[in-house]
Amino acid sequence: MKRLLALLFLAISINGAQAQTIIPAASQAAIMRSVDQNKLAQVSIHGEKYVSVLAEMNDSFNVSELETLGIIVGTKRGRIVTLKIPQKRVELIENLPGIGYAQIATKVRPNLDRAVRDVRADSVHMGWELDSAYTGKGVLIGVTDWGFDYTHPMFYDTAMNQTRILAAWDQYKTSGPAPDGFNYGTEYKTVSQLLAAQSDTANIYSYATHGSHVAGIAGGGGAGTKYRGLAFDAEFLFATFLVDEGAVVDAFEWMYQKSLAEDKRLVINMSWGLYYMGTLDGKSLLSEVITEYIDLGVLFVTSGGNNGDADFHLKFEFNSDTMRTRVGFVPNNAVPYQDGQSISMWGEEGKSFITGFDILNSSNTRVGGSELFNTSTASAYTESDLIVGTDTFHFDIAVDNAHPRNNRPHARLRIRYPPSGFKIVLKATSASGTVHFWNLLETTTGVGNTGWDFTSLGTGYTAGDNLYGIGEPACTESLISVGAHSSGVFNNGEFIPFNIADFSSLGPTLDGRVKPDITAPGVGVISSISSFTDGAYSPVETISFNGREYGFVAFSGTSMSSPVVTGIVAMMLEANPELTPAKIKEILQETAREDYYTGTIPEGGSNIWGQGKVHAWRAVRRASELVGIEETESWMDEMIVYPNPAQHHLTLKTIGQPSHVCVYDLQGQMVLETSGDVNVLKIERLRAGSYFGIATDHSGISTMFRFVKASAD
Repeated sequence: MKRLLALLFLAISINGAQAQTIIPAASQAAIMRSVDQNKLAQVSIHGEKYVSVLAEMNDSFNVSELETLGIIVGTKRGRIVTLKIPQKRVELIENLPGIGYAQIATKVRPNLDRAVRDVRADSVHMGWELDSAYTGKGVLIGVTDWGFDYTHPMFYDTAMNQTRILAAWDQYKTSGPAPDGFNYGTEYKTVSQLLAAQSDTANIYSYATHGSHVAGIAGGGGAGTKYRGLAFDAEFLFATFLVDEGAVVDAFEWMYQKSLAEDKRLVINMSWGLYYMGTLDGKSLLSEVITEYIDLGVLFVTSGGNNGDADFHLKFEFNSDTMRTRVGFVPNNAVPYQDGQSISMWGEEGKSFITGFDILNSSNTRVGGSELFNTSTASAYTESDLIVGTDTFHFDIAVDNAHPRNNRPHARLRIRYPPSGFKIVLKATSASGTVHFWNLLETTTGVGNTGWDFTSLGTGYTAGDNLYGIGEPACTESLISVGAHSSGVFNNGEFIPFNIADFSSLGPTLDGRVKPDITAPGVGVISSISSFTDGAYSPVETISFNGREYGFVAFSGTSMSSPVVTGIVAMMLEANPELTPAKIKEILQETAREDYYTGTIPEGGSNIWGQGKVHAWRAVRRASELVGIEETESWMDEMIVYPNPAQHHLTLKTIGQPSHVCVYDLQGQMVLETSGDVNVLKIERLRAGSYFGIATDHSGISTMFRFVKASAD
C-alpha cells in the first residue's frame, strides 16, 4: 500500500552568471506572477510579504547594495546567502547585484522502546563494557520540523523536573522578538517563555504532530513510560521553519550560533525532503550550504525517503527512439489539497531531450495532447489549457537547457488531475543519452512527495521502477542518509519481520552514488506527539502531567529512523567530542551490522541497506576508543578545538578572543599565520598530518593547541 506521506514543494530555477543573475528565455518575475501565489515560499515581515530566495554570491556581492533595493539579507555561509525579496517587487530577481545564481526557495514537507533495543542503545545507556554510560549529555540535538509541544514531559529530564529544550524558534509566529541577526519569527529562550507559548503555531500543516514525535525518538526522556528515546540527556533546539529551504538554512545558522555560545557539539535532524528541490546529485545550493556547516563540525542526519513501494521512477537510454509511459495519479481526494502530478526529468550533460504528453480516452485512443518541448529551445516556462470536447486539461512546464548547478538538461511538467475516463501518457525522445523521470504528487499548497507509478499500456510503453528514490537533501554526500527497517512489530495483526521497510526509498542517487548510508528502525515506532494537535490519532498510551493529557502513538517512515541515528550520533559526540562529521559517518558505517535479512553487503554498500543496520553500542565504543588526541595543551588558558581531525575548518573556543594564530608542522616550520578576531581557522590548504598552533588573545595570553588535518579521502 502506498504511503501518502506527502512531501511537497515548488521548484523554479534561475540560471546564473558571474556578473549578474542570468535568466532563461522567459522572465522569472513573470513566472512568479503566473503561478498560484500559495505555492511560493513566502514570509510576512512587519505586514509586508516577501518571497524567499536561496542564492550563490559572487565577488561583487555587497549587502548594502541589496538592502537599498528593499531586499532582506539573511544567513551568509560559504558562498550561499538567503534573501527575502518584497513580493510586490519580484522583478528584482531578474538582476540581483552580486549574485551569480539564485533560485526561488523550494517548499519543504516531512517525510521506542523496541527501536532502542534493536540498535543496542540500551547497552550504551547501561555502559556495558564501555568506560562510561552515555546518554547524550552535553550535546545539542537540533530538530527542524513542525508540530512541537514545548510543555511535553518527554522533553524534560528523566525525573520530569526540568525541561531540556534550550531554545525554540517559531518562524511562523509574528509577535517576536526574532532571534539576533534575523528579522522574522519568534524566539523562545527561557523556560517561562517556552511554557507560556506552549507549542508552535499552526501553519499549512495546521497543528502538527511530526516534530514532537521525531524529537522524542532522538532524545525523549520517556516521561515515566518505557518509550524513552536514544540520547535522553541531550538538550534540544527546535526550529519550526517556514516550509522553504531558505528558511531552513536560517534555522541551521541559528542552531550553529547557539552551539558556539554553549560550547557544545550539535547534531541536526531533518525528517523531511523532496524530489522537486535541487538537482538530486548533491550539487544543489542546499547541499553546498549543508556541507559548509559540516565542515564547521555540525552533524546532519536526514530521512532517506518513503517511496520504496512506488514504481515512480523511470530511466530510459535513448537512441533516436521514443519513450512512452502512463502517468499514474494519486487517487483523487486521497490527499488534502490534491492538484495533480508533477513529473521531474533530468537528462545527461550536453544531450538535450524533447518531452510532452498525450491524452487518451478509455479505449486508449489519442484524443489530444500537448506540444513538444525541446530542452535546448523551449521557453523557460509555459502554462496552458488543452480543450478536449467539453473537458479542460491544465498543465505547466519549466525547462532548463543546462542547469547552472550541474549542466544537465531539466524539465518539470505539472498536470492537473484529469477528468474521469482519460489517461495521461508522458512521452520523450532524444538522439542519445539517458533521461531519468520521477512522478510525484502535486498539491495546491505547493508542498508533495508521494511517488506514484509509471505503468505500461502494452507494446511500445515502458513501466517505472522504485530505484533512484533518494531526494533532496538526502542525496547530499557529506551528511548521513537513513533508510528504515522493521524491529519485528505487529501491524493490524500481521507480524512484520526485521526486514527492510517496504516504503524505505532505494538508491542510488542521480549521479550513481550509493544511498542510503545506513538503516535504522522506522516501522511502528512509538513516541510523543504534540498535545495541541488538531489531528486525529489513536494513542498507544496517555499520561497526565501538570494537569494535561499527553499521548504516545506509533508512526512509520524514514522520518522515524532518522532520529534514531541522530540520537546515536549525540551519544558518540558525548563519548568523543573531537570526532569530525566524516569520522562519525565512517564509524557508523564500519560498525553497522549484517544479519539474515541484510545478507552480505558489498564493500561499497547497498542501495537498500547502505552499509547495514546501525549498531549504537559498537559505534559508541569505537568513538570512545578514538579519544587520544588532546583537545588542548594550554599555557595560562583553556581552549576547545573542534572538529579534530578536520579537513577544511577548525573552530577555536577559548575564554579570551584569539587575535593572532600561528600554526606549525612537527618540524617546527610555520605553515599558517592569521590575525584578527579568529574563531574559525581555515586549514584546507594544509597537507594531511599533525600540527600544533599558538593562539594569542588581545591581552597577550597565549594558548597552545594540537590538531590533525584529515586527508580528503
